[in-house]
Amino acid sequence: MSDIREFFATDADAGIRLDKFLVVKLPEFSRSEIQRFPVTLNGAAAKFATRLRVGDIVRIEIIAQQTDVASENISTDFDLDILFEDDDIIVVNKPRGVVMYPSAGNKTGTLVQNILAHTHLSALGGATRPGVVHRLDKDTSGVMVFAKSDAAFRGLVKIFSAHDLTRKYIAFVWGVPNWDGADITGNIARSSRNRQKMTMVKTGGKPAHTVVNVADVWTRAGVSLFRCTLMTGRTHQIRVHLSAHGFPVLCDPTYGRMSNRLASVKNTELLDFLKNHNGQMLHAEILDFVHPVTGEKMHFKAHMPDDMLELRAILDEIG
Repeated sequence: MSDIREFFATDADAGIRLDKFLVVKLPEFSRSEIQRFPVTLNGAAAKFATRLRVGDIVRIEIIAQQTDVASENISTDFDLDILFEDDDIIVVNKPRGVVMYPSAGNKTGTLVQNILAHTHLSALGGATRPGVVHRLDKDTSGVMVFAKSDAAFRGLVKIFSAHDLTRKYIAFVWGVPNWDGADITGNIARSSRNRQKMTMVKTGGKPAHTVVNVADVWTRAGVSLFRCTLMTGRTHQIRVHLSAHGFPVLCDPTYGRMSNRLASVKNTELLDFLKNHNGQMLHAEILDFVHPVTGEKMHFKAHMPDDMLELRAILDEIG
């Protein structure tokens, strides 16, 4: 599928390189993307270095990119919880335990494949990551936005790169703080000991900033509920920051220090939940951003999932 666009060179365009002219006319594309499209100048094949003259007719064929996520791998292993959808974006509430997109160990049953069974996604995200502009870990649930159109993909990438959006998470954590809120800062890098983990470092890495507010505490259980606002978006940022400051997320197998904590749990119902539940108690609750195509302010909230509601009920019983 392709789209033919036609432009005419005016007095103001005389002497401008063809590729620079098209960058102005097609702001939704980068110059490198434009240079991959077939272009004619006055009916003949043209070089992008050609300088325009007044009255030149430029025609460009915008060829839609295709995703390599095979149609036979598109799956509907779970029901999509769609919070919003239009021609450009789709916003969903991701379930815990679901992988984002196909990889070596996860060929089917991914979130991207389920969305593709429902609608199309922009291929600009890559062969196996169409429409993907941000990600959540397999065992983190919550609000996610995907790009359906190429224009939306480019706009969302800019929004996320500039951190020009609001992302709020809720997390059940070990420990009861003596403060109501905190700003956690500290660079994050991949661990030299375990390449599957991230860690805070004194030098190098990437700057990370998390704003934490205490939403609730259960003193007898030694557990708190935090609301965390991401000011940056690093891999495992909330989990790393909270664990490094003594408040690891419950049921987090990587940063949760579970073996040390379980010994202190006296309530049998809570102990059973913690031992048998898979997936950290972290949920992407709120996502606010400006629509990348319409410019409308968007606000989305995914309420606490069932497993976190179950945990909260157990904690309320303990007090």
